[in-house]
Amino acid sequence: MSAYQINAEVVSIDAVTDYVKIVRLKPTEPANFLAGQYLQVVLSEQDKRIFSIASSPTAEYIELHIGAGPDDAYPQGALDHMANNRHVTLEIGLGSAHLNLASERPIILMAGGTGFSYVKSIADYLAETKPNHTVLLFWGAKNAQALYASDYLVEWAAKHPNFQFIPVVEESDDNWTGKTGYVHHAVMEDISSLEPYDVYLAGPFKMAGIAREDFINQKGAIKEQLFADAFAFI
Repeated sequence: MSAYQINAEVVSIDAVTDYVKIVRLKPTEPANFLAGQYLQVVLSEQDKRIFSIASSPTAEYIELHIGAGPDDAYPQGALDHMANNRHVTLEIGLGSAHLNLASERPIILMAGGTGFSYVKSIADYLAETKPNHTVLLFWGAKNAQALYASDYLVEWAAKHPNFQFIPVVEESDDNWTGKTGYVHHAVMEDISSLEPYDVYLAGPFKMAGIAREDFINQKGAIKEQLFADAFAFI
């Protein structure tokens, strides 16, 4: 699928944490992309900013989950552009780490922080197309408050007996009963061998590189069955 440009209406921009905003865009023409692909928000022909698509390809709206701290000019510039323009131009159909629907292997989705948007697109599409498939979704964040879609994922797992949601935090308090530490360590603790799995992961490049190395060397993962757009850059 080749990348191409479309126009979209900015429907809403909602803060879900102090640093994360969910943007909903309504395409004014068909938006064709694969689950797990990303897009570029076109500020100008010389300035295009990349974000994972968080929604299923079948959804009415394109959803972006954008993390932007006070000094994060790259995502904040895109947020400002979308806040100040009712209609924006998007370049969609980008990225090769999309869901392989032809595979019948069980699936692990692993995300750190707002890398969740990448695995959410895949998770939602799997719920539509392969509701009985085995899917384990590991989501790691700094603390429980940063797991802003936990309720959504609990409901997602409850609807599908073969879907599991495993939240992981780096910093826990007395109320936390889940896993603590790094998200890729949680995967390694729970899964004795990754050889049978297709693994889709997103997060900081450093995390992706360490996870790939550990998964292959310590858990028998097959390199060709590991998918992340970060791998094209590291």
